[in-house]
Amino acid sequence: MSPVRIVIVGAGFAGYQAARTLSRTLRGAADIVLINPNDYFLYLPLLPEVAAGVLEPRRVSVSLTGTLPRVRLVLGEVHSVDLAGRRVGWEDPEGNRGEMSYDRLVLSVGSVNKLLPIPGVAEHAHGFRGMPEALYLRDHVTRQIEMAGTTEDPRERAARRTFVVVGAGYTGTEVAAHGVLFTDTLARKNTALRGAPPPRWVLVDIAPRVLPELDKRLSRTADRVLRKRGVEVRTGTTVKEATSEGVLLDDGEFIDTRSLIWCVGVRPDPLVEDLGLPTERGRLRVDRYLAVPGHPEVLACGDAAAVPDLTRPGQFTPMTAQHAQRQGKVAARNILASLGHGTPKPYKHHDLGFTVDLGGVQAAADPLHIPLAGPLANAVTRGYHLMAMPGNRVRVAADWLLDAVLPRQAVQLGVVPSWAVPLDTESPEIAETARVSGR
Repeated sequence: MSPVRIVIVGAGFAGYQAARTLSRTLRGAADIVLINPNDYFLYLPLLPEVAAGVLEPRRVSVSLTGTLPRVRLVLGEVHSVDLAGRRVGWEDPEGNRGEMSYDRLVLSVGSVNKLLPIPGVAEHAHGFRGMPEALYLRDHVTRQIEMAGTTEDPRERAARRTFVVVGAGYTGTEVAAHGVLFTDTLARKNTALRGAPPPRWVLVDIAPRVLPELDKRLSRTADRVLRKRGVEVRTGTTVKEATSEGVLLDDGEFIDTRSLIWCVGVRPDPLVEDLGLPTERGRLRVDRYLAVPGHPEVLACGDAAAVPDLTRPGQFTPMTAQHAQRQGKVAARNILASLGHGTPKPYKHHDLGFTVDLGGVQAAADPLHIPLAGPLANAVTRGYHLMAMPGNRVRVAADWLLDAVLPRQAVQLGVVPSWAVPLDTESPEIAETARVSGR
């Protein structure tokens, strides 16, 4: 008799934790299969530091085969799920298609960039959900500063030294905070830009304050740090149109820029909609045990799942890494319970606080809801990330140390062209390999 096969789709925070929990308990007693486009778990919270040259890309990329020894990795993107036949279909990186049956299924497909019907945004903006986008952004920012130093046209020079970030949530705030430090360093090293005004960063959000989803004290700290560094914080404002020459805001101002960074939020992976099951704002509805109604053998967790928030009756858990990581563990334990290992437990988690890395020695944090700011918050933030990472901790800490004592290296690698990371991609974790007409 063949062993029970557990298929996990997606190796984000939820999928990775589900795979690790199952493998540590079953120890080869089941066939655990993890289907993911890449062979690594991406630690997303540190991605802004990759884009700013603080961390090398492999530091935030944790090997799946190296850290999940009893899990079988299948490289591919799942394109179909046959719930009645209990089969999943995928396409590998070389275009070959495969299919596999399952006894238990964990859907942890994560999320992609959230799009808004604003003219020009899909064509001229770039998101920030995967490694390819971070690598592209680092090259792009470096290139714009270098090209600003070579042009003799004052308007073009100003445009190339201007960077607009849309979305002042976690990602947008951290991208702007790290980005302004990065470009200031680049400009200081560029002989042609010495004596010129520093690069301009503009952070735009329709919300009344930065980090609107967090405590106001954290928001005030982040706002103060950003403004002190020269970032223009435009709250209560949004983008009306984007062109190749710049961005038109809804207050009528046109900002000349070659850099529009889209951080307005995320939406569940399109695979969720293709399942034809009940959803809540695009997220797959599950019960308190993370099971899909009518399909007890299928569990969903992370950004793709609308999980009832038992700490706030009537609401669903937010799409955060903190919840995804813990939901992955609960999903694994409930699968184990269905196999005779323990009893099922509902998902319930009280937020333990949040951390926002603002670059340098600055951060905002509220561990156990105690507000902190400055170097102390920075120490707490970095300590939290080191504990949360499933690998590469020493390498990450070493990069932080080197960044503190050595000049930051800034060169273009040229590995990800602009057309390879379109904003409207359904797979931000992988770069496109063929150019689509019109891009």
